[in-house]
Amino acid sequence: MHPVRILKSATATPRLIVAAAGEVGRADRAGALVASVYQVIGAGSALGVVAAGKLTFDALLTPEQAALGLTPSILLLALMTALSGSIGPLQTQQHRLLGERVSQRVWDRVLDTTARADLVTYESSGFATALERVQQHALTRPFAVTTSLLGLSGSLLGVGAMSAVLIGVEPLLVPILLAAGLPAVLLSRWASRTEFSFAHRLTGLFRRRNYLRQLLTQRPFAAELRAFDSTGPLRRRHQAGNDEINSALRKQVRRRQLIATLTTLGVAAALTGALLAIIELVERGRIGLAEAGAAAIAVRLLSGQLTTFFRSIGGLLESAPFLADLERFVASGPPAPPKGNKRALAEGVRLDGVSFRYPGQDRSAVDSVDIEIHAGEVVALVGENGSGKTTLAKIVAGLYEPEEGTRHWDGSAVPAPDVRASTTVIFQDFVRYQMTLRENIVISDGSRSADTEAENDRAVEAARQAGVLGAARRLADGMDTMLGRDLDEGVDLSGGQWQRVALARALYRDTPLVVLDEPAAALDPRAEHELFADVRATLGGRAALLISHRFSSTRMADRIYVMDDGRVVECGTHDELMASAGQYAELYRLQSAAYR
Repeated sequence: MHPVRILKSATATPRLIVAAAGEVGRADRAGALVASVYQVIGAGSALGVVAAGKLTFDALLTPEQAALGLTPSILLLALMTALSGSIGPLQTQQHRLLGERVSQRVWDRVLDTTARADLVTYESSGFATALERVQQHALTRPFAVTTSLLGLSGSLLGVGAMSAVLIGVEPLLVPILLAAGLPAVLLSRWASRTEFSFAHRLTGLFRRRNYLRQLLTQRPFAAELRAFDSTGPLRRRHQAGNDEINSALRKQVRRRQLIATLTTLGVAAALTGALLAIIELVERGRIGLAEAGAAAIAVRLLSGQLTTFFRSIGGLLESAPFLADLERFVASGPPAPPKGNKRALAEGVRLDGVSFRYPGQDRSAVDSVDIEIHAGEVVALVGENGSGKTTLAKIVAGLYEPEEGTRHWDGSAVPAPDVRASTTVIFQDFVRYQMTLRENIVISDGSRSADTEAENDRAVEAARQAGVLGAARRLADGMDTMLGRDLDEGVDLSGGQWQRVALARALYRDTPLVVLDEPAAALDPRAEHELFADVRATLGGRAALLISHRFSSTRMADRIYVMDDGRVVECGTHDELMASAGQYAELYRLQSAAYR
C-alpha cells in the first residue's frame, strides 16, 4: 500500500475505534456496563488463580512459612479457577445481546440514510452498490467490534495484572512476552487491508449471485422460470458465480491462514522464551520453586491475555475499513427533507419548460415539456415505451426535481415535500405488501393513526370506492385477512384485485392530485370498463394524471398529451387529436385494428 494511504489509515483507525465505542455505549449503556463488569471479574479471577496457585505452592513446599494451609489454599485455587472458567459463557451471552443492540442501532443509521435519499440518488447504480457493500460487510461488523472492544478492555486489565505479578517475580519476563506484540499488530493491519480489498472487489459478484438466488427461490418468479424451463441456465450462471467466488476466497483464506500462522508462531516463541527464562532463573537460584510455579501460571495466563489482546486489536483493525465505508455511506446521505404539508388544489398544476436527465445519461428523458392539470380534471399521457411518460409523472408528483423549467402548484412554486404530501402515485409495479388487506390500504398515509374507528371506516369506504370491498367480504377474516404467501399462509389475490387494492390505497391517502401509471394493466376488459366508466366519481373530484397504453381508457380524459422522445408532440381532446390525424390518431387506429 502507498505510504500516504498507510499514514491516513493509521491516523483514521483510532478515530473509528473511538466512534465504534461510542456506538456501543449509545446502543445499550447498561448492557455495555454489565459486559465491562464481566471483563473486570474475568481479569480479577485470573489474578486470583495466580495468587491462589502461589499460596498452594507455598503450602506444599514450605508449609511452615505458608500464609494458608494446604486445604484452604486448594479450595481457594478451585474457587478462583471455577470463577475464571464460568465467566466466559456469561460474557459470551452478554456480548450476544449487546451485539444485537449495536447491530440494530447501526441498521437504524443505514435505514435513516436510505430514507433521506431522494429517488434519483436511490435509483443510481453507485448508491445501490455502496448500499449492497455496506449491507454485506459493514453491517456484520458491529458484533465483531463490540466483542473486540470488550475483549480489548478485559485483556488490558488481565495484561496489567499479570504483568504486575511477573514484575514482582522477575521483570525480565514481561518484555519477552510483549515482544510478540509488534509483529502481531503489523500482521493484523496487513490482514485488515487484504480483507477490505477482497470485499470491495467481490461486491458486484455477490450482488449478481444474490439476484440469481432471488430468481431461483422467490415465488413471483417461479411460474415463468418453469414455463421457460429456465432454472437450468440460471443454475449454471449461479454455479459459475460460486466458482469465481470460491477461487477468490481460496486465495484470501490462504493469506489469512498465513497471517494467523505467523501470529501464532510469534506468540508461541514468546511463551517458550518466557518459560525457558523461568527455568534458567530457578537453576541460578534467583527465584524459588513456589515463585517459579506462580510465574509459570502467570506466564500462561498472560500469554492467553496477550492472544486475546492481539486478536481484539486485529478485529478492530480489520473492522476499521468497513466502519469507514459505513461512515462514508451515512455521510453521503442528504440531510433529512422537511416534512411536507398537504395542500388543497384550487387552480391546478402547471409545468413550464421542464427538462430532466438521469445521472450519467447523455440525452434528456424529458425535454422542454409544458403541461397543465386543472383542479378536478383528468389528464392523460400517452406515447410509445421510452417516450418519458413515467419520468414526467414523477416530476409532477415531486419525486424528481426538474433540471430546467418550473413546476407550479396553484400558480406558486411550492417545495417538493409539499407536492409529494399532496399527491398520490400508483405505479404500474405497485407494491403488494405482505400484510392484511386493511394494512395494505392504510399504509398510504402514515400521518394518521389507523387504529381508530373513524380510520377503519375510511379504509372500508376506500375499498368500496375502489371496487374491492366485495372481494374483501368473501375473505375469511374480511379486511383483516393476511394477503400474500411469502411471509404467512395468507390469501393471494388476482392481479386485477391487487390493482384495486392499490387504487383503494390511493383513495385512502385522500390527496387532491392522483397520478395513475397504467391503472388498468392487470384488469380484464369488463373491470377496466367499470373502472373508467365513471372515473370522476371514483376519484371523488380529485385531479388525475393518467398514463396508459390503452386508448380506450384515455378517450374520456379532458385533455391528452402525446409524448415522443421526451417531448410533448400533440395535445388536445380525443376528438381533436383524431381530427388532426397525427401520431395519436395513428396509434389509436393501430390499436383499434386489433379489435376489428
